[in-house]
Amino acid sequence: MPRVVSVFLPTLATDRIRRADPSIPAETPLVVVARSGSKRWLSAVDQNAAKVGLHVGMAGAKAQALVQGLRMVDADPAADLAALERLTVWALSQYSPVVATDPPDGIVMDTEGAAHLQGGEELMLSGLVNRFRARGLPARAVIGDTWGAAFGLARSIRAETKVIPIGKTADAVARLPLLTLRLSAETIVSLRTLGFKTVGELAATPRAPLALRFGPEIGRRLDQMFGRVAEPIDPIRTPEIIEVHRAFAEPIGAAETIAKYISRLVAALCLELQAKGLGVRRTDLIVHRVDNSIQALRAGTAKPVRNVAWLTKLLHDRIEKIDPGFGIEKLSLAATMVEPLDDTQMVSSLVEAADVDVTSLIDVLGNRGTQRIYRLAPVASDVPERSVQRVSPIAEEDGQTWPMIWPRPMRLMEHPELIEVIALLPDHPPVSFTWRGKRRRVKRADGPERIFGEWWLRTSEWTAVRDYFTVEDETGERYWIYRSGDGVDAETGSHKWFLHGVFA
Repeated sequence: MPRVVSVFLPTLATDRIRRADPSIPAETPLVVVARSGSKRWLSAVDQNAAKVGLHVGMAGAKAQALVQGLRMVDADPAADLAALERLTVWALSQYSPVVATDPPDGIVMDTEGAAHLQGGEELMLSGLVNRFRARGLPARAVIGDTWGAAFGLARSIRAETKVIPIGKTADAVARLPLLTLRLSAETIVSLRTLGFKTVGELAATPRAPLALRFGPEIGRRLDQMFGRVAEPIDPIRTPEIIEVHRAFAEPIGAAETIAKYISRLVAALCLELQAKGLGVRRTDLIVHRVDNSIQALRAGTAKPVRNVAWLTKLLHDRIEKIDPGFGIEKLSLAATMVEPLDDTQMVSSLVEAADVDVTSLIDVLGNRGTQRIYRLAPVASDVPERSVQRVSPIAEEDGQTWPMIWPRPMRLMEHPELIEVIALLPDHPPVSFTWRGKRRRVKRADGPERIFGEWWLRTSEWTAVRDYFTVEDETGERYWIYRSGDGVDAETGSHKWFLHGVFA
């Protein structure tokens, strides 16, 4: 079952205008005016204009009369489409192999088999919306079984995201207004005159009288929304994207045949990459079936490569996910993310010691959906929880080290845990402490190691102090605990005790 995401960008046109003209005050209401003959109407409004009651479709003269100081800009569909295409290409590199523009203010993508790479459908949608918001662009995103259903809900809901459960399309769209059916304005007006208000009412009406009066368009849109008729998504492609194709006179379907032609496509793609001095980081295989539907597979790599054997293996490992249906009539292989790659001398095991390369393991795990692959790197900080950071598993070593005189535990708690301690202040080690409901008597202790706050980073740490102790209980287990404060001055800390690590 395909899963389609529709992204609605209601302020795309006004955002483009503000970026092009920074002199427009941020608080000024801004609208875009479209013309149809002598009629002028609002085709887009920003958030400021929406707050004062303006909306898409309102007459331009009325809007100008209602709001003093309203900034009105003539519509530029070509510039809006160019901005939408740039966002669509970005989404193509981040979320799915099948992404297309949905003019004038939307993006549509087929995320079948891709949502798990983003942590699931809900996390994928929330992450998508948050990334648009970070760019200053409000967005609403809906995922469903069909393009029509996701399109309609994305333009009707108030929430930023919504997931339509598989098989629940009919219930989700029943109350949607007729505007969400993507029909012409004249047809919508005529349907309203006849008393229709929602998609559910129209879907429950016999099809023949509607087709006789309005033609087949209403039935086609209803069938697309409810999933009775396929609505393929034509993926966006730019001149910069390197892509190779193979069309078949007779449809293919056997796994062995698919694997054979994938190998040939990879070889052709690598030749194109070599000619341009590039390596691929993300490769998309697009499968065009005879029933006019599309499937897609995505293979990513940790670093740019153009190794035919390795790229072929990554795609062959996922052939089982291809459903050929009644047959495949075309295969396309696109390098949707590339980086410069120079030819390098291969290491000879007879002369030189070869370094262990783990990128192949990272590629395999990443293509299986394991996204939390990282390694730890040191950071120049005395504060324990700030002394390491997560970096890419293939990030180069920067040689940065930080001298540690005192030993550090093998396991550091994600957050220091509050404990109850019996100890003499200010510098004596604990006699006993209670952690997670169990009291432990201290047999041996070493410390204190005083760590000061990083006042040059945070003014709140100007006088902050921690006194760390390494303690061993009666069972031989060793812990790393600290007191917040110097044990004398209340300004240095709360004087509460915490367990921060456990030694092996």
